[in-house]
Amino acid sequence: MSLSRKAAYVDLQTRRIFIEPIPMNLRQRFLGGRGLNMYLLSQSYSSALDPLCPENPLIFGAGLLTGCLSFGSRINITARSPESGHIGDANMGGDFGAELVKAGISHVIITGRSHQPVYLLIRNESIEIRDARFLHGLDSVATQTALRQELKDSRMQVACIGPAGENLVRFAGIRSGLKSSAARTGMGAVMGSKNLKAVAVRGNLDISVAEPHQYLEYYRSLLHKLMGTKWAQALSRQGTPLLFQKSNDTGFLGVCNNQFTTAGEAGSRLSAEALEPYSTGMLACYSCPVHCRHRFALTEGTYTGLHGEGPEYASIGSLGSKLGIFDLEKIMYAVDLCNRYGLDTISTGSYIAWAMELFQRGIIGEETTGLALHWGNADAVIELIHQIAWRKGFGNILAEGSAAVKLLGSASDEYLLAIKQLPIEMTDERLPKALALGMATASRGACHMRSRPSIDVLGLPEEILEKIYGSAVSNDLSSYVGKARMVWWHELLNAVADSLGLCRFLTLFSSIHAPQYEEFSTMLRLAVGLSLTPAELMTLGERVYTLERLMLVKDGITRQHDTLPKRYFEEPVPDGPAAGEVISRPAFECMLDDYYHLHGWDSNGVPLTSTLITLGLAP
Repeated sequence: MSLSRKAAYVDLQTRRIFIEPIPMNLRQRFLGGRGLNMYLLSQSYSSALDPLCPENPLIFGAGLLTGCLSFGSRINITARSPESGHIGDANMGGDFGAELVKAGISHVIITGRSHQPVYLLIRNESIEIRDARFLHGLDSVATQTALRQELKDSRMQVACIGPAGENLVRFAGIRSGLKSSAARTGMGAVMGSKNLKAVAVRGNLDISVAEPHQYLEYYRSLLHKLMGTKWAQALSRQGTPLLFQKSNDTGFLGVCNNQFTTAGEAGSRLSAEALEPYSTGMLACYSCPVHCRHRFALTEGTYTGLHGEGPEYASIGSLGSKLGIFDLEKIMYAVDLCNRYGLDTISTGSYIAWAMELFQRGIIGEETTGLALHWGNADAVIELIHQIAWRKGFGNILAEGSAAVKLLGSASDEYLLAIKQLPIEMTDERLPKALALGMATASRGACHMRSRPSIDVLGLPEEILEKIYGSAVSNDLSSYVGKARMVWWHELLNAVADSLGLCRFLTLFSSIHAPQYEEFSTMLRLAVGLSLTPAELMTLGERVYTLERLMLVKDGITRQHDTLPKRYFEEPVPDGPAAGEVISRPAFECMLDDYYHLHGWDSNGVPLTSTLITLGLAP
């Protein structure tokens, strides 16, 4: 049963491995996945700990329902981030997490540094440390292929790094399959710092269910309801690229490092419809009923023979409109390069956009970059991706991420659009005020996956919003009213979903008919025999999020860091459907006050002692 999955502790330096049960009280307080990862990280978290040192734990944590028949089977990978210097955490779909739990293990905690490249082989509660020198320098796809050949098992699931992780690029990710990525916050660099090239997993242990007949019946009812929604149907046909046109038409798309928020007619070249001619079908992550992953192939032109999965909305925006590029085939090639090298597409696009604006403004020139970094120069972007992954030329500077400010001078700082040293993503939040607050306060730095209430874009009747959130919330995207409650509510829901291993898109994200606390509670009871009420689950979400905040407080993060780039406050959107929109500082500060109050934190964003006692987090 899910509750019997174990935790494995691996020290790559001493080669000591031990596997032990996860105490029930930790399951009840944190479930699994992100929740339990954060508990494990907090046990050694210190502002004095170098993210690339052997003592920084790298934690793989599958959600408590991962591997069950549910709505996704996701895994979180967590450590202190070499990109931001704070909490590092990335969420990945695909099949790897489910295979890990079929091997009887839900969490792997890795410390130390091997003297030579190694990989972990996990089979049915057994772990070996093996020589990986034959994999050194291989990209993420070639690594998986080579391991399956080495182990003579075509169904082996592999999470690995590419050259970017080996070369300690601070925003390197961890990859599995053709597209699945634990991309943000540089977990691939942490893996590379440990000389760990890959984790290969194969399991055939049973995943038993507490009440199988009742669970199946309940799951079917949820499935029928979910797949009847317009959101799930559209996602099954077009995947996440369907979001691109909405953000472009509404005016919150990042264009040319967010100097603009719409690409106008040019945006149609990057829409979901524009991707359809290249699509060869749709597929799903393990146990997910929504097939939102494009499989594509290019059969003519410069990139004939290119094939893979994706690209996702975030990647299209980050390596497309954010760089002034509207050639979809070149974007697809750039995304594929990032995937193979093991680079986070969001951070890669963001740092290149930053460099392009510096180039535009004459702060850096070709004598520094070696490339003409003009907006829309896709060939220069592709060359720069190579340079970043291999730490060559100007790419070696950008490979340092936010720390590159020290190398490019203080004049460059203003144009790096980042929050807590993590660059903002493919959108611009000057119009949608709830999304702006969510970006500013996200516990891992600028992040659309910690709290983004995409439902706000729908303009639902306010009586429905009040029923969901328990208080008045404006349905005007540009309003500040009630948006703090909206962000807080989604932070807690998403923390629970990540701890269960459910896909964000199949919870109350963009559809009011998707599962939330009531459904989570019933699924837990029927699937694993764990009884937690909806209210208790909401408290659990608060516990996870407040624990993350406590680690940030250790890093000196306070109210002054829960903010937005200067551009958001001082530069109104110049044109398009969001023309004139800007973040009001006084209104933003009021939202922040409301947000802290809802969490039970003081006016500086530090959790109150009474809150810690209530959540069981008091020292």
